Amino acid sequence: MKKSLFTGLLFLAFGLFVVSCANEGSDSKSNTETAAPAPKPTAKPAAKPAAPTGPTTTMAFTETTFEFGEVTEGEKVEHSFKFKNAGSEPLILSNAKGSCGCTVPQWPKEPIAPGEEGVITVIFNSKNKKGPRNQKVTVTANTNPAQTFIYLKGKVNPDPNKPKPTAKKK
Repeated sequence: MKKSLFTGLLFLAFGLFVVSCANEGSDSKSNTETAAPAPKPTAKPAAKPAAPTGPTTTMAFTETTFEFGEVTEGEKVEHSFKFKNAGSEPLILSNAKGSCGCTVPQWPKEPIAPGEEGVITVIFNSKNKKGPRNQKVTVTANTNPAQTFIYLKGKVNPDPNKPKPTAKKK
């Protein structure tokens, strides 16, 4: 009974690890011989950044997706997304967040007046990333809906100069 419970918890922990690390390109291996049972996971909804209160406006991007083509693992991709406040109220961006730590946006912290333009610059670091990529940035502002998405898409090819991991002998 204890063995099957331990095995079930081990599979659950491994499944959660695989799901949470999907496309993260981690080269580390887990040691299942000395692994302790994982604590029981608790489901907490992700907190959404609060949209600014007050009147809403409209944000119009020149483009919402940038296709960066193919890069070699370790290269950084940088792109500036231009937008315009197409509404009649000041545009206030309260947050911009990448889908993972490898995607970092920089956004204007000051209000954008109606008719004025702004830029969100996104840097994607392809270190330890491989294969097709679809990096999402969530922009939160006083718009309806409060969240807008912009994307960097492309493919990361393995670095041919990166040493291959060595297999451990028993």
